[in-house]
Amino acid sequence: MPLSALALALGAAVLHASWNVLLAGARDSQAATAVATLVGVVLLAPVAIVTGGVESSALPFAAASAALEVAYLALLARAYQGGEVSVVYPVSRGVAPVLVLVVGAAALDEGASAVQVAGVLAVSAGVFLVQSGGTSFARRDLLFGLTIAAVIASYTLVDAEGVEHSRAPAYLALVLTPSAVIYALALWISGRGPEMRAELRPRAAVTGLFMVGAYGAVLGALQLANAAPVAAVRESGVVIAALMAAAFLHEEVSPKRLGGAVLVAGGVAAVALG
Repeated sequence: MPLSALALALGAAVLHASWNVLLAGARDSQAATAVATLVGVVLLAPVAIVTGGVESSALPFAAASAALEVAYLALLARAYQGGEVSVVYPVSRGVAPVLVLVVGAAALDEGASAVQVAGVLAVSAGVFLVQSGGTSFARRDLLFGLTIAAVIASYTLVDAEGVEHSRAPAYLALVLTPSAVIYALALWISGRGPEMRAELRPRAAVTGLFMVGAYGAVLGALQLANAAPVAAVRESGVVIAALMAAAFLHEEVSPKRLGGAVLVAGGVAAVALG
């Protein structure tokens, strides 16, 4: 794996973990999610327009993915409203690729190697350690993490087909624009307008920039290296998010929880490389 691709994949991991921590640390995670996603769409639009390249056959996939993305935004924002990044993030990001692997093996007859099976077991053990604090909050965050993982796995499978019919930036814009607008409108109609206006500040712009930057860094890495090693390195964000949660959100990230995050990251890497 070229050093430039490694740097981009690591950068994507840092940016992805960072925007999750920024949302979790916002005064109102739901309002911050709505504003930051809209900012991200605005930043993405020029790139999508310049690169273009969308076939009509991509539209059904983009529509389905947009619906799933609304669910993802709503669940993630709600999870971070009083939840802990060091539980929600490792569970959601770790379990999602496992679900994709399981669906591929069961429904698409793709099979799974011994290394991938070992990776699934490592993720399972890591998830157990991450949420093993025994508090009601840990159980709540585990449930949110598992639900979000199911949504991530679903839109991953849809997007895997959708990007075959369009260039990635344009496809992402097709997915994110309606989902960002729908989520923001839903909050506004529910009376959360004042909270959204309060989030119109530099922090939201930085969060939106990190959202788009994380995706762009992954695209850059994929142009320089194969998908499997890029995905494996990208999942180091699971550990990075746990460390950031401890440093910036003052969450109690015990050695057991951090060890669980490391197991999740290693397990996902095995699934990707296997």
